[in-house]
Amino acid sequence: MGAAEPVVEREGERREEEEEEDEGGEEGNEREKEEKDVEKGQVLGAKEKVIDNSNIGVNNDLPNQLGDSHVAMMQRLNPSNPLRIVINGSSRMPTPSPSQTSLPRSTPTPQPSLTTLNSRRYTNRISLFLFVLHMVVAVGLVSFLIFKGIQGLTEASDSVKRKERRILKFYLPQVETASLLSITLAFVWQKAVRQWPKFMVQFILWSSFLLSLSAGILLICFQRATTDGVGVCLIAFAIGNGLYACWVTQRIGFCSKILIKSLEPVPKFRDLNQPTYCMLGVGFLWMSLWILAVIGAMNFYFTPLIIIALVLSLAWTAEVMRNIVNLTVSRVISLYYLRGMQSSSQFCFQRALTRNLGSACLGSLFVPAIEALRIVARGLNLLEGEDEFMFSCAHCCLGIMQSIFRYGNGWAFVQIAAYGKGFVQASQDTWQLFERRGMESIVDLDITSSICFLTGVCSGSICVIVVAAWTAKVHETFTATLSLLSFFIGYLMTRIAMALPHACVSCYYVCYAENPDTRLFDQTIKEQQNMMNSDREVVVPTPGVPRRFSTNS
Repeated sequence: MGAAEPVVEREGERREEEEEEDEGGEEGNEREKEEKDVEKGQVLGAKEKVIDNSNIGVNNDLPNQLGDSHVAMMQRLNPSNPLRIVINGSSRMPTPSPSQTSLPRSTPTPQPSLTTLNSRRYTNRISLFLFVLHMVVAVGLVSFLIFKGIQGLTEASDSVKRKERRILKFYLPQVETASLLSITLAFVWQKAVRQWPKFMVQFILWSSFLLSLSAGILLICFQRATTDGVGVCLIAFAIGNGLYACWVTQRIGFCSKILIKSLEPVPKFRDLNQPTYCMLGVGFLWMSLWILAVIGAMNFYFTPLIIIALVLSLAWTAEVMRNIVNLTVSRVISLYYLRGMQSSSQFCFQRALTRNLGSACLGSLFVPAIEALRIVARGLNLLEGEDEFMFSCAHCCLGIMQSIFRYGNGWAFVQIAAYGKGFVQASQDTWQLFERRGMESIVDLDITSSICFLTGVCSGSICVIVVAAWTAKVHETFTATLSLLSFFIGYLMTRIAMALPHACVSCYYVCYAENPDTRLFDQTIKEQQNMMNSDREVVVPTPGVPRRFSTNS
């Protein structure tokens, strides 16, 4: 028996090899059938394992190569078994079942990309280039005129030296005093508006009327032709200011509510006022050099043209400074409303000085002009119904201004700061947001921009009163010139400081229009819309909107 056992084992192994050959042939036929079934999508697939082709086939040494019976058992699996082996080194992906293919695939809802809030693109590069070029020319001109002024004091004739000394003695101190006074008033106005917003809205409306009227009367009392002309202009403005204050009385309540609500996030950002400090400091230094340049221009050719060019340059530069503060505050507050983020004011300030500076330059150049023309269009619209010709002119001008306003408005700075858009694109998108929410009439009711403008008028009038009274005592000839200059300086400095509350209100409107369901917003705007639609509150229609389009007028 012991000698016969090896023979039996060899015969058993031979039979196993023959059976494996038969099974291999059957497997080949079944694999061909399986491949045809797979192409028809009728075979279920679960797992696939790829092995080398040398491991399959007729081989007398196969048990020795495999090494254990587990691999042989895997080879004997039915090809229809889910745990099948793919032969010939080709791997096939599992085919889904008909029930799986029939189910519709759910498409994920696209979420707003947060990367758009950190755009690295420079906006309005042409405007940025023009402003930089303008600043290079302005710095060169100011330096040259300062040099000419110093040259007049040291190398000119005695008459020119006496004139230069007289200007420096009776001209420069008043202007520097007006600059320091305007900076002080700017911070006082801003702090008061943040502390007592409801009271300050009415106070600014009527104090601007009283202060401009007082400044005009004071200048007329000097009984000089030049001061009389400036005084008449101030009195005419005061009359219009008083009429405007009476006209917007019914809007004060709504404006105060929005101002109070929009200023709530400001205490969360302790360094939010730092850009304002920087801009006012830079403005004071530049204005001091600018005054010396004006003095030097008086002893140079084409004095009136040079002074006009310097005034326009200063106006654009100061407006750009104001909008830099506007962009900084707008980014901080808009990210708080839209994403609940507490951004760094310093980072937002750097962004406004670099990537968004071109939009600030373009907006500073066009927004004041567009707003001024819009005021003219509103004034013409008041004549509607009284004269057919004026009626046609009013609607023509109003239609033109409405179309222009869509492509350039002050609300655009919020989306410029938040998303890095260009000025024109941001203006269009913002106005479309207002139209989508039906907020055009609500936005038109807001008088925050007028309040900020009249705050600058208050500071300018105070500077006129102080400087005119001082100059009339020491050198009355310079009274009219210094009155105009001090009013201009006081107005510009205060507007820079008032950019903070103005930006907060703008962010409140624009961010509400984008996402009104955020818990950071209350029902003030929605309630006002309901009141206007249901005639529960009498709202005086703004002349900026034609009466046939105004709601419930």
